[in-house]
Parts: sequence; structure tokens; C-alpha cells
Amino acid sequence: MNLKPKKTSGWIATIAIAMANYIEAGSIIAAASSLSLWQAYLNIDSVQIGLLSALSANALGAAIGALIGGPITDKLGRKFIFKYDLILYMLGMLVIILSFNFPMLLIGTIVVGIAVGIGVPVAWTYIAEEAPEKERAKRVGTAQLAWSIGPTITFLLAVLVAPMGLLGSRLIFLHLFIIAGITWWIRQGMDESELWEAEKEKEREEALKDIKKTSVIKELFTDPVNLKAMLLLIGIYLFWNLTSGAMGYFMPFIYESVGGLSSAQANILQAILWFLTVLTTYFGFMKLGDKVNQRLLFGIGAAMGIIAWVILTFAPMNWVSLILFVVLWGSAAGIGAQAFYALWTSELFPTRYRAGAQGLMYFIVRTGISIYSFVLPTILTTLGFKVTGIIMISFLVIHAVIGVVLTPKTQGKTLSQIEEERYGESPSTQVEISNEKNQLSEMRG
Repeated sequence: MNLKPKKTSGWIATIAIAMANYIEAGSIIAAASSLSLWQAYLNIDSVQIGLLSALSANALGAAIGALIGGPITDKLGRKFIFKYDLILYMLGMLVIILSFNFPMLLIGTIVVGIAVGIGVPVAWTYIAEEAPEKERAKRVGTAQLAWSIGPTITFLLAVLVAPMGLLGSRLIFLHLFIIAGITWWIRQGMDESELWEAEKEKEREEALKDIKKTSVIKELFTDPVNLKAMLLLIGIYLFWNLTSGAMGYFMPFIYESVGGLSSAQANILQAILWFLTVLTTYFGFMKLGDKVNQRLLFGIGAAMGIIAWVILTFAPMNWVSLILFVVLWGSAAGIGAQAFYALWTSELFPTRYRAGAQGLMYFIVRTGISIYSFVLPTILTTLGFKVTGIIMISFLVIHAVIGVVLTPKTQGKTLSQIEEERYGESPSTQVEISNEKNQLSEMRG
């Protein structure tokens, strides 16, 4: 019996890589939806809950993983990460599934968070590097699609297994463990990124000629081109995520405590929200992102998100306002900062430190979310929901202004062209044949 994985390329490879986002988003929702059950089972206090939240895949755990994984990806290759990150993830998930005390739950949460953080930047990098230039948004959008499907399915599963209590939550974690195993197996048939291989060859030639290069960190913070890119990317992703990331953990709580909904109603509402994100990701970002003006598309998504939070904050919280919020926010998220960040962060840095730059920015963003998530319950309790909503709206306005003003002109260009325009040279122009190779493999497959 031949157990060797089949050759994986084209859209199959794109989907296999994009599943990192399904696993990350699913992990966040699985943890959030089971938090009260773990609290009752293990009798954990508020400090321990804070630790689980702060060190999870939604916050510092993922931040640390991205900071570690980005440079390793650039040094040892994209495929190197794909060999090991999901194995680490499955080990952490197995600890969570079998947890019978708080230390086990905390260790599993930390390991899962780190593994998720390691895998997300390399996923966006690899998809962009292997995508044809005329459909890069479409390919990168697959990761956003997976990100949206993860919570949709996880919230629905939470409703279905609710009568089973903690056992049901363990089964939700088990489904993520199984998907991670299947995804890992499919990924083993993929080739290394040709752009990365070409960059490594160039570095070897320069080493023989004793050509010295400045450190990546120094280049990121001293080169005006990099500084502008980081302002754009951290600006849109951090401020959008201060609202969106907090929603991932606390929105069901807000529905229940402020809106008076039951747990099942809150989970169904969130499932509908994420399903709308799936639809607009596919029909909005993936279908239009390579064709229409990206500043316009980003601006529409940003405006819809702001309007959604204005309604939720200032209108009476009833079924009318809640449905309007879910429709507007769910639709906006599909063409919003998450999708454009994944696209632009893979376009605006050179190949030799593309993943490392992503890892650093992801670390900054997730650290910001962890700090805000820690203080958000206090803000809600002491200042009330309306003040909290105004803060959320302010974050969204800041992200919208930064994104609209600094939208890059990268649409329809190869990564090598973008790199040459921005930095004056491109070390990987000879690798444009990779797109033709992918398309030919798809035809044969």
C-alpha cells in the first residue's frame, strides 16, 4: 500500500494552505464557546480565564508563534513550516481534548496558539507567491474564505452539541484535530515556493562574492518604503482587529448580557454573521478583488462596518437592530481589512523577508488584541456598552482612513514587478514561470 501523499499543486495546494485560517478561526471560536463549560468543570477563577484568553490563538499565543515562525519561514523555507506546524497544533489540540485539570488546558491552549501563529503568515506568503498575478486576490481570498467558514461551522456545531455539555465541546476540538491531520497529509505533496528558492540561490551567489546585507529588522524600521507599508498594514489590521478580535471572544456575551438573548440564539446569530462573510468573501473579494478598484472595495467594506457598529451602539438592542448589525458587519468582513491585509502584506515586502515582516506585524497586532481583550470586560462593566461601542467605532474610523489613503497600486502586477518598483530591484524575476507551471499542473490534474 502506497502511503506517500499525491503531488499537490494549483488550487488544491491553495486550499490546503488556506486551511490554516479555518483552523485558526475555528480554534478561537471553539475556545470561546467552551469557556463557561471549562470554568464550571475545573472551577477556574477570573484570573485563570484571563490567562486562557490572553495566551490563546486569538492573542499572545498566536503573536509569539508568528514572531517565531516568520523568520524561520524565510530562512528554512515555506515547505519546512508545512512539515511541522500542524503536528505541533495537533499535539496541543490533543492535550485540550484530554484535559482534566487547568494546567493541561492552559498548556494545550498555549501550544495551539503558538502553532496557529507559526502557520498563518507562511500561509498568506505561499499562496501569494504561487498565485498568477491576475488572480492573486482570488487565491489569497481563499484563506479569508476558510477563515469565515471556520467560525460558521464551529458556531453551528456549538448549537448542535450544546446538550452534551463539555463532551460536546471536546468533540468540536476533535473535529479541528482531524481536519488538521488531513490538511497536514495533503500539504506533504507540495513543492517549495519557487520565488523563495530563487532568492536563496541569489543569496548564495552574493555570499560567494562577500556581499553584505543589512539585518531584516534594521531594513524594516529604517527604509521609508517599509515604514509606509507597515503603517498601512498595522494601521488597518490592528485597529480593525481591536473591534473584530474582541468580538470573537465577547460578542456572544454582549448578545446575552446586553441584548437578553439565550446562548443558543447568540451562537445562531454569530453563525449567520459568519455565513454572510463567507458569501461576500467569495462573491465580493475573490470575484472582484483582481478586477475593481481596490480602494473603492476596501472603502465600501470599511463604511459598512462603521454603520453596523453605529446601529448596534445607538439603536435600541432588539431583533431589528441585531439583524441589521449582523447583515452589515457580516457582509463587510468579507471585503474588509482581514482580506486586504492578507493580500497587501504578501505584496509589499521583498521575498527574502516577506514572511518575517508578516510575523512581526502579526505579533504587534495580536499583542494589541490581547491587551485590549484583557481590559474590555472592565470597560464594559464600568463605562457601559454605549461607551464601549463608541470606542469600537473610533477604531474602525481610524482603520478606514488609513486604508483608503494608503491603498497600494499593486493590482495585476507580479510580485517581482511590485518588488522592483518599490525597491529598485527584484531578485526573483526569473521565476515567473511558476504561474504557468501551476496552471499546467491544474490542467493535468
